[in-house]
Amino acid sequence: MGDRDLLTIADLDAATLHALIADARAAKADPDALAPILAGRTVLVHFTKASTRTRLSVETAVARLGGHPVFARGDELQMGRGEPIADTARVVSRMCDAIVIRTFAQADVEELARHADVPVVNALTDAHHPLQALADLMTIEERLGGLAGLELAWVGDGNNVLHSLAEAAALAGMHVRIASPAGYAPDPAILAGAQATAAVHGGSVALVDSPAAAVTGADIVVTDVFVSMGEEAQAAEKPAAFAGHQVDAALMAQAKPTAVFLHCLPAHRGEEVAAEVIDGPQSVVWDEAENRLYTTIAVLRHLLG
Repeated sequence: MGDRDLLTIADLDAATLHALIADARAAKADPDALAPILAGRTVLVHFTKASTRTRLSVETAVARLGGHPVFARGDELQMGRGEPIADTARVVSRMCDAIVIRTFAQADVEELARHADVPVVNALTDAHHPLQALADLMTIEERLGGLAGLELAWVGDGNNVLHSLAEAAALAGMHVRIASPAGYAPDPAILAGAQATAAVHGGSVALVDSPAAAVTGADIVVTDVFVSMGEEAQAAEKPAAFAGHQVDAALMAQAKPTAVFLHCLPAHRGEEVAAEVIDGPQSVVWDEAENRLYTTIAVLRHLLG
């Protein structure tokens, strides 16, 4: 992220990644000490995709910092009726101090950032979910005491959540093993970038041929829904392709006894994860969800402080 935008985790360097996590943990430890750096300032929160955790965390983060979030759905801006993204960016930049956008195409977020004169934060696209990855690493560090050298297993779709998590884990020097069904591996270019980053920071990112190969000996086990937003047309075919990729108690038992389970939520119990895992003692999904607030605070403080 330079000092301007957060569009992907690849915008960060390792020092900034660790600084954001440290700042988020400080905000969580003493939320009453947060300075109202956004007093008198507004942040456009523009979502064309439904959201629970992202919307609540972003609006609450802006409010905790003394600012005013202006929420607009896709059908509530002229951009949804054909106004060029560049024109919307120019207008919003004259009225708001930052833009947080959750939408489908990564290219739309990048175009918005090119033409905006204020910081732009990617709150999820089909390709990336950087705010989620920051909360994931914060949660891991809270529970396991560090990041470098830890082994993270991803079981399931090679989607936007994985892309950002692999990029973040690579920056932190972690070892990532990915078990995705045939045809559902992560984007090759994003994977190659994460592998190159990991090599620099003493970690690794690798595709493996089975969930057991990913999970055995892991410190962290992560999954996500089989059918993401925008993939409703694949709802009939994807679950069959993902047979054998559920994180159940038997699979979780192959990880280290101290391993934690993460899921960005919402979860479908009985599909990608068994209820006994997500509701069990190794699950940290509720801390993970709460930490979305504090990592968003950290990002806003970095961009606008």
